[in-house]
Amino acid sequence: MEGHSELLKEIQDSPTDINAIVARRRKDFTGEFFRYLTLLSETYDSLEDRDAVARLGARCLSAVSAYDNTLDYVDTLEVAQAKFDDILDSPSVDVACEKIKSLSKAKELDSSLILLINSAWASAKESTTMKDEVKDIMYRLYKATKSSLRSIAPKEIKLLKHLLNITDPEERFSALATAFSPGDEHEAKDPNALHTTPKELHKWIKIMLDAYNLSKEDTDIREVKHLTQPVVIQRLFILKETIEEEYLESSRFQDSKTEGTTKSEEL
Repeated sequence: MEGHSELLKEIQDSPTDINAIVARRRKDFTGEFFRYLTLLSETYDSLEDRDAVARLGARCLSAVSAYDNTLDYVDTLEVAQAKFDDILDSPSVDVACEKIKSLSKAKELDSSLILLINSAWASAKESTTMKDEVKDIMYRLYKATKSSLRSIAPKEIKLLKHLLNITDPEERFSALATAFSPGDEHEAKDPNALHTTPKELHKWIKIMLDAYNLSKEDTDIREVKHLTQPVVIQRLFILKETIEEEYLESSRFQDSKTEGTTKSEEL
């Protein structure tokens, strides 16, 4: 608790340096820290004070999401980069946008490619040296991608909507574990019947956060429009962190363990 209050004080003392603080102390921005902010907010009687804490928490979440965009998904990144390069090599922006639409129709507009396009627009948007023409190209590609997302309707988005509507943390964690349980992939009326992998759901959480950060008011992803409340953004972030800590980290450990065993057998 003391560590959380110390981190909060540092943020409050330098509110314009949140990105730098996140870069330096990313490991301290845990789910527990954001739960601490929620509990702190509830101790205030003034709605203005509660809102101030909520808005500060939302800013922290945005900064953490932006920082985490540096994570690479090596297994699919090369394929996604090749697709993106092909899009950028188009003779015109209109042709490039059509390629994105075609990929969407062919169900090849995957999460890794969407993350690349989102990141490209984010970099262009924040750049002070990039020409306006380049920014316009990236923006149009970003908009075309967002528009195409509406027709994709991936099961991960439906699953996230269900998880975000669960208020009880333990029930949400249980539903998350169920979603990652082995079984035939199928859709049913019950969203719990949707199955996916931790890595894929993690990507879509990043996409949702990207969409929120890049275009809070004007987004074509209908689900993101419901992320205007800090508590919902917080749940999304906690889901992201839970997947990283409980599933992705253990998966990396198992992979390295398997690799070590294989090498030992070879020797």
